[in-house]
Amino acid sequence: MTAPANWTNAFPFLTPEAGHMMTQLPALYEEWNAQINVISRKDMEGIWERHIIHSLCLGGIMPHRPGLRILDIGTGGGFPGIPLAIAFPHVHFTLVDSIGKKIKVVQAIVDALGMSNVTALHARGEQVPGPFDVVVTRAVAPAQTLMAWTRKSWSKNPNAALYALKGGDLKDELKGLKAKCFPLSDIVEGEFYTTKYVVRIPANVR
Repeated sequence: MTAPANWTNAFPFLTPEAGHMMTQLPALYEEWNAQINVISRKDMEGIWERHIIHSLCLGGIMPHRPGLRILDIGTGGGFPGIPLAIAFPHVHFTLVDSIGKKIKVVQAIVDALGMSNVTALHARGEQVPGPFDVVVTRAVAPAQTLMAWTRKSWSKNPNAALYALKGGDLKDELKGLKAKCFPLSDIVEGEFYTTKYVVRIPANVR
């Protein structure tokens, strides 16, 4: 679970401090995963590629101005929210999941790293009223469902939008939405990323 060589090169927004904090994540997840299974063994072995780097691909595409409020729906064990919150300490993140044991792990890791810009909630995404400027998510639900869940969550920010990590053929799923897809292969190298995207959907399509 050693970090890939030069892994920070794809993410110029990372400070040295953030990069150092990121390297602490594998050991923390390994410790907690032994108690509460939130990441599969295969994914645990590939935590850098499949979780940390994958999450950070959002960082160069989504806005992250200081003071923005970001919601991570279906965060699971804390992805993409925890890596993004490490990267952008001046942005507040609310990480939500309907499975309590996963939020327990999220809270434990947030506490271990001394992060003050994260709120972890055991709830469903549609139960968190906001307001939020940005919503992020990863492989949680179809795009139309995500937009329905978040229809009451948005701030009055004219640039409010959903940024979803998705993969595969998205043509049918995104039909009728003003979606824009950003290939992850333009950001990082590796077969894992060849059919994966960041999908941006503006809040005003609701």
